[in-house]
Amino acid sequence: MHILLIKLNLHIPNAHSLKEKRRQIKSLKDRLSSRFNASIAEVDALDSWQKSVIGVCLLSVDKSYLDKQYGLIENVVLEYAELELISADREWL
Repeated sequence: MHILLIKLNLHIPNAHSLKEKRRQIKSLKDRLSSRFNASIAEVDALDSWQKSVIGVCLLSVDKSYLDKQYGLIENVVLEYAELELISADREWL
């Protein structure tokens, strides 16, 4: 079994309050969760208005499948108009 942990560093330029930020982050988390059946949580920068760090965890017996999913997740985040992807790091566990 392979475990892939993805850490997404995001910038939310149009967020002027924590409420606006959380609305954008919830929308992204819901989209990723429903499309990829992944476990997702905001893991850092919880009190920052325009910054967020999202953790995404995927499990599979096929490592190449997880590589493909990583690319698809990155594309979904890049296409999301309200957020800017600063970096996406992956770690195999």
